[in-house]
Amino acid sequence: MRRCSRPPSSAVRSEGGRVVEHEPRRVLVVTHTGREQAVEVARAAHRLLTGAGLQVRLLGDEAEALKLEPAEVVDDHEKAALDVELIMVLGGDGSILRGAELARPHGTPVLGVNLGHVGFLAEAEVDDLERIVQVVVDRSYTVEERMTLAVEVRLAGELIFDTWALNEASIEKAAREKMLEVLVEVDDRPLSRWGCDGVVVATPTGSTAYAFSAGGPIVWPEVEAILMVPLSAHALFSRPIVVAPTSRLSIELVPSWHGRGVLWCDGRRMVEVPPGAEIEVRRGKTPVRLARAHEAPFTDRLVAKFDLPVLGWRGAAERKRNGNTNTSGNTNDSTISNSSDNGNGSNSQQET
Repeated sequence: MRRCSRPPSSAVRSEGGRVVEHEPRRVLVVTHTGREQAVEVARAAHRLLTGAGLQVRLLGDEAEALKLEPAEVVDDHEKAALDVELIMVLGGDGSILRGAELARPHGTPVLGVNLGHVGFLAEAEVDDLERIVQVVVDRSYTVEERMTLAVEVRLAGELIFDTWALNEASIEKAAREKMLEVLVEVDDRPLSRWGCDGVVVATPTGSTAYAFSAGGPIVWPEVEAILMVPLSAHALFSRPIVVAPTSRLSIELVPSWHGRGVLWCDGRRMVEVPPGAEIEVRRGKTPVRLARAHEAPFTDRLVAKFDLPVLGWRGAAERKRNGNTNTSGNTNDSTISNSSDNGNGSNSQQET
């Protein structure tokens, strides 16, 4: 993860000591129009942004449901994030991953406002919308670059599919009644062979998502590494492993096993994988840029998102004597509660 001190400001020029706006400042607002709350929050964000003099851009397939004026509507998703200062995503982690798809080719920062459950990728909760909009208006946010994964599928040496992932790439069995038989290699050297339900390869950002649910470790976002977590492997050695960001992981579906698989990336991009195919995962060349409005340590964010008991059961007697019946110890911790809207990663089997 690389942190930039301030967001770029190509729309602002200095002339004779004066700050002059030569181009309109645009914010692409993305939301889940199938949810009533998301539509209401999008309308509130539009009112705040336009009231501050910023232009709002909408996706064509969302504009009709939102009915917002004034707004610039773009039908081509590949160009939706072009010439915008920031993408503001209103929704759960699934919506934020969708925003990342739009943003990544153009290097546009993504700022998430959580309307879902945990919302590890989100920067703020919906109750904090006015303050977050002011942060955007003032350009007082920072930008983090999160590493991605480049994913390729080859069959008989021929490339049949390639894509990328911010959270994880997971190869899973296509049929419930059949296991996958996989051979795993690291940097062209065989590591082990398992019968399993699948394998998750994740980034540090994705370590709090699917990989976490599968028993993988949580990796701080400042660490650059690639995680691999087997899913229900029938083997004596099938522990999660963490390799260098320069490593190349290969997962081959053993052809003699005749089990077909399904490759999912961030729970959004999918392809069926036949026996004998090889999935190669390495560090992606293009990161995803996340806008941050807080400087809270990741530890505080982790405690807040998972509501971790930082006091523990050993302090129960003392809390009773002091008249505090809180068992987690988080409610009265202002540092943690103030950072509860600052996330890092999310489960790709997420709310949208």
